[in-house]
Amino acid sequence: WIFLFLMDGYQQFCPLLPDFTQCFHNTVLVWLPCLYLWICAPIYLIYLRSHNQGYICMSLLNKAKTAVSLLLWIICWADVFYSFWERSHGSSVPAPVLLVSPTLLGLTMLLATFIVQYERMKGVQSSGVMLIYWLLATLCAIVTFRSKILQALDQLSTVCVWRYTTFFIYFTLLLIALFLSCLPDRPPLFSQAVKDPNPCPEHGASFLSKITFWWISRMMVIGYKRPLEEKDLWSLNLDDRSQNVVPQLVHRWNTECQKVKRTEEKTLYSPRQDRQRETKQGPAVEESEILLTKTQQKAKEPSLFWVLCLTFGPYFLISCLYKFIQDILMFVGPEILRLLISFVNNSNAPSWHGFFYTALLFVCTCVQSLVLQRYFHVCFVTGMRLRTAIIGAVYRKALVISSAARRTSTVGEIVNLMSVDAQRFMDLITYINMIWSAPLQVVLALYFLWQNLGASVLAGVAVMILLVPVNAVIAMKTKSYQVAQMKSKDNRIKLMNEMLNGIKVLKLYAWELAFKDKVAGIRESELQVLKKAAYLGAVSTFTWVCAPFLVALSTFAVYVLVDEHNVLDAEKAFVSLALFNILRFPLNMLPMVISSMVQASVSLKRLRVFLSHEELQEDSVEHKVIAGCDISIMDGVFCWSRSESPALKRLNVCIPEGSLVAVVGHVGSGKSSLLSALLGEMDKLEGTVAIKGSVAYVPQQAWIQNSTLKGNIIFGQERKEAWYQHVVEACALQPDLEILPAGDETEIGEKGVNLSGGQKQRVSLARAVYCDRAIYLLDDPLSAVDAHVGKHIFDQVIGPQGLLKDKTRVLVTHGLSYLPQADLILVMVEGEITEMGSYQQLMATEGAFSEFLRTYAAVDQTQNNESVAKSGTKGLENGTINSVSKLSQTGKEDKDLSQKAKNPGVGKLTEADKASTGQVKLSVFWAYLKAIGVLLSFISLLLFITHHGLSLFSNYWLSLWTDDPVINGTQPTRMMRLGVYGALGFSQGVAVFGFSLSMSIGGILASRYLHQSMLYDVLRSPMSFFERTPSGNLVNRFSKEIDTIDTVIPQIFKMFLGSMFNVLGACVVILIATPLVAVVIPFLGLLYFFVQRFYVASSRQLKRLESVSRSPIYTHFNETLLGTSVIRAFGEQERFICNSDQRVDHNQKAYFPSIVANRWLAIRLEFVGNCIVSFAALFAVIARESLSPGIMGLSISYALQLTTSLTWLVRMSSDMETNIVAVEKVKEYSDTEKEAEWKHEPSSLPSGWPTEGQIELRGFCLRYRHDLDLAIRNINITISGGEKVGIVGRTGAGKSSLTLGLFRIIERAEGHIFIDGVDIAQLGLHELRSRITIIPQDPVVFSGSLRMNLDPFDSYSDDEVWRALEFSHLKNFVSSLPDKLNHECSEGGENLSVGQRQLLCLARALLRKTKILVLDEATAAVDMETDNLIQSTIRSQFEDCTILTIAHRLNTIMDYTRVLVLEKGEIAEFDSPSNLISQRGAFYKMAKDAGLV
Repeated sequence: WIFLFLMDGYQQFCPLLPDFTQCFHNTVLVWLPCLYLWICAPIYLIYLRSHNQGYICMSLLNKAKTAVSLLLWIICWADVFYSFWERSHGSSVPAPVLLVSPTLLGLTMLLATFIVQYERMKGVQSSGVMLIYWLLATLCAIVTFRSKILQALDQLSTVCVWRYTTFFIYFTLLLIALFLSCLPDRPPLFSQAVKDPNPCPEHGASFLSKITFWWISRMMVIGYKRPLEEKDLWSLNLDDRSQNVVPQLVHRWNTECQKVKRTEEKTLYSPRQDRQRETKQGPAVEESEILLTKTQQKAKEPSLFWVLCLTFGPYFLISCLYKFIQDILMFVGPEILRLLISFVNNSNAPSWHGFFYTALLFVCTCVQSLVLQRYFHVCFVTGMRLRTAIIGAVYRKALVISSAARRTSTVGEIVNLMSVDAQRFMDLITYINMIWSAPLQVVLALYFLWQNLGASVLAGVAVMILLVPVNAVIAMKTKSYQVAQMKSKDNRIKLMNEMLNGIKVLKLYAWELAFKDKVAGIRESELQVLKKAAYLGAVSTFTWVCAPFLVALSTFAVYVLVDEHNVLDAEKAFVSLALFNILRFPLNMLPMVISSMVQASVSLKRLRVFLSHEELQEDSVEHKVIAGCDISIMDGVFCWSRSESPALKRLNVCIPEGSLVAVVGHVGSGKSSLLSALLGEMDKLEGTVAIKGSVAYVPQQAWIQNSTLKGNIIFGQERKEAWYQHVVEACALQPDLEILPAGDETEIGEKGVNLSGGQKQRVSLARAVYCDRAIYLLDDPLSAVDAHVGKHIFDQVIGPQGLLKDKTRVLVTHGLSYLPQADLILVMVEGEITEMGSYQQLMATEGAFSEFLRTYAAVDQTQNNESVAKSGTKGLENGTINSVSKLSQTGKEDKDLSQKAKNPGVGKLTEADKASTGQVKLSVFWAYLKAIGVLLSFISLLLFITHHGLSLFSNYWLSLWTDDPVINGTQPTRMMRLGVYGALGFSQGVAVFGFSLSMSIGGILASRYLHQSMLYDVLRSPMSFFERTPSGNLVNRFSKEIDTIDTVIPQIFKMFLGSMFNVLGACVVILIATPLVAVVIPFLGLLYFFVQRFYVASSRQLKRLESVSRSPIYTHFNETLLGTSVIRAFGEQERFICNSDQRVDHNQKAYFPSIVANRWLAIRLEFVGNCIVSFAALFAVIARESLSPGIMGLSISYALQLTTSLTWLVRMSSDMETNIVAVEKVKEYSDTEKEAEWKHEPSSLPSGWPTEGQIELRGFCLRYRHDLDLAIRNINITISGGEKVGIVGRTGAGKSSLTLGLFRIIERAEGHIFIDGVDIAQLGLHELRSRITIIPQDPVVFSGSLRMNLDPFDSYSDDEVWRALEFSHLKNFVSSLPDKLNHECSEGGENLSVGQRQLLCLARALLRKTKILVLDEATAAVDMETDNLIQSTIRSQFEDCTILTIAHRLNTIMDYTRVLVLEKGEIAEFDSPSNLISQRGAFYKMAKDAGLV
């Protein structure tokens, strides 16, 4: 309409061919592009100066651009000189404008030349600013060009040949310049893209390619031809990589924290000064302390929000500009609609008006599409960077967080911060601009409405204002539900995490059902909350579907009823409707944005709390040179958290260089804490700790990574082959490598699932030895290995002759036989060092130590002394003989090993998440519908169709109303029309409410069913499944995929159906109005369909690649959290951070193309939509004689909505495909192999079975996987009831495998096991496992009360539980706890020592008290005293039971009835201990190593 104003002024109005005046051509059309460039140039040049991309060498393209610009400059000056020449020679003086315009144009061309060169020097490959300039100049020139041609045809005499010639040359050069500016230049020198094998094409793309997202087309074509793979993904842009993004956020966050700390300190110090002055009067001190605590409570929190704004704000601000332009352009549509309707009404208007409006409509909608997609692109990229930064910051924080703070957040919670909360921010970023944009749109819409309908708009506004508080209340309620749901979800994930970590124990104890009920309980409360949220959601859907309609209804009603001469004609009604439709969007979005902001604020708070946790004191351990000793502690007092009493008190230790120090003491006396204090893991309250040199640490419970065995030992150091072999042999790992399927290339599962306890410990030790540090802190590394292996390791590694003989070693140990060789022994009692000195000194002082030894040494003093004397030579001799015999074996087996290594596939264990390919099968949708219930699905659909039918009919009714004839300035039927219109609207609302409710309830029913069946399927899976499947994948299924099914899928179904019916409705209306469109719609429909299929093929695959690469981030994070102390001790934080960053970048590599693909699609679809709108308008213009204004208004107002609906439809259909994958993944586990049935109905077992406890194995064989060799071969033994049998053999001989076979954790390969004559293969697993008891090797404790840990089914009375605790020597400890039996164990039982956890397992066994008891290396982690307590308890309490013990300390089984010696899975010897020793076979050798013979 601005153009029209200009036209009216400058037009020599001929009805067919309008034209501008000569003056307009010479001024406005020349000055407009010049003005644009002069305004943009300064800003653009400053931007280029600060964003230097590198230097581009002169290329042919650049020379051509420069040449054309200079030629244009010459042409302009030629015009100027011609004007001067005319003045001096001509009779008439030319107008001054003929001088001014060419001069200005010439200067502008010079500026253009300068910009082209400056861009080249700053590395700009394609320039938007210049392209827009050339485009503007060309468009203006085209108008003049047409005008000059017309003038030449009409009035040839007035033509000035010189000016015509220069203009046509100018016009040709402009076209060339425009063409050249569309081409991109070569990349700058030394740019990243040159080095990269697969760079992202965005940087090198031309400006046109960037705004239309053409540069991703190559990937889309590949994706259409075949499913995309990893190798097709581009490298991430430098600006999006972790190494760039995370440090910015971390740096700003630290600065913010420092700032807050400084302001806090100011407030804190003032009371302290008074305190110093008044120390003489006692009370003043207390007062000032009270003051201190008060000021601390009011302390200001560091603002994470502000930090995020500073980090990502500048880039994000560009999006605000785009959004503003797009908001303004939105209102062009209704205005053009008004002009079109008035054009149809006015039969005198010239035809070109109509065509001009149509063209204008097309151009405006296309520009709007381009700007909107650019806006979304900026938003999504910001969101992506934000997620990268948050994950990186959380990971870095998790590595430095103090142990006290670590206890407040469980692994599950921290993983949720990474997965769910980071995702929340990402989702919010796309909408956050609506906070200012929605009010702007509302104000603009109201302004245009006011112009259209006058004061009656206020009625509509009143309705809107009334609806705002309703939506606000709903949003607030939703927030509270949100928090409750997140809490339940955290608890559920935490419990799932623990169950997956301790799944072996659950199976051995047959506790799956108890834990399944616990999870189901939490899940039920979660679903209750979801159900409430669904009711609220239905109400809010109802309000927002009805809102625009109510607004329209009230406005029209007031307009018609206020004055009977107010006629509702087509122009008023449909322009208002189009504006109401625009209004609908911000009104719907606002509550959504508010709730999204609410969710994000919850997440923001969680993140802020986590990032503000206190960190380990960096200065607690000083690394400095100390005279004469490597480690010194002076007056040390340490605690685990400031709120608890100190765990270590009054420590004074000085450890000389190169000495071997043994630390002994009872369970819970603070031995492990001492090592933690040396590592700086504890809070230092007083004193100093100094350490000279680098540290290696072996924790009590080995931490094993999910990588190859070799990777675990080398631990990121450089490869030294000879040293590696040396270490492997010294740590007795060579025989294990021979057993493992691919030697040292075998993949070790998470937490070392496919290694035995002893192997894990030895790998952990080998890692420390390989790293070659100055100081070794060894936390009882010999506890989990057999006696003779322990001796071998002590001699070869730790002892005075071992690999580490020149290093300083601090060894926590329970093995008394090693003590005589220690240079210094520290005796710990209740967190203090009571005695220290050499073995002889301590024996001489007759203190606690000698008492301790006398009672518990398995051998009397004399033998011990002899063995000390001889051990020097004998140990070595033994060592060498062993090694020689082993070498001869290894010679033979080297060949096998090399063959094994060549086929690394053998050693694969864990299966990464695979990305499924191709279309999502219909069966998945069908499975989801079945989960909802077919009837409910059908009812929902019916209600939905009703709603849309009514909506269409109500708008058609409106068009009939507007076409009613006007009699005496009024419409006589208006009351009837208004009544029907109102009724239609109301019934629409009811239908929507019903649909929304049934859909949400259906979604909840489905997610309950799917979660339940997945949980059951996972628990029914055999152990091998958990060894193969990384827990990250399983946790991901239970958190991310279930979250998708809970909240995302029902929403997407609603929106998908909504947009589908909108599109169909719009097409129907347009066809009714202008049947001619039928010619175009099929063609555009085909185009639409092709674009959509083309897109979905790539998008679906990208989404899958993205979700597959997401699990490793969490798996790695989980692993890191478990091993933080080891990572810190070795100083490997940087490597792990780097590793995590790589995984995040790898994930974003798949995410980035998927967001670009969305933009690619949106632009193409909106183009299809814009074509439909333009054709509807065009055909309406052509057929304006036969059209009523009402129908035309209806048709175009529907067409204007079509673009948005089309885009939504494709986004929703692809979202539906990508999200329904969650159902596919959840259903996946229903097809994996399952264990045998848990219970047989009816049970064939007698009630007290087994009554005797007799075990018979006949020809028993067992293998771990069908592709592996037998682990146990042909075992035939009978053990009569009440016998005590020890099982011994070196690591990997099959001791644990035998017990796994007994419990049917692994099913037999052949043969039978009979217990009391019943073949156990015929029983249900729970029937079998609940009737025999095991005390497992790893003491697993679940978070929850102590009572729950002992008796999850609540089947015993409190008295029985206390009795069990008494016999397991825990009664005193538990009685001293404030909550007694309800004491909360933390995750993984971290607030109990390993020894206490072991005793807790003993208490479980005492409670169950079955006829058969299996002890699996159960006393490995306890000291001699506790060991004896356990042994005596077992002897007295299980006197009449059959006991099978896998023993490392042979002294515990010397009084057993028989001993079974296993070698390579076969029986080597089986007889009473005394007979075996007299036979001098394998058992004799072991006993000799242990110093028992």
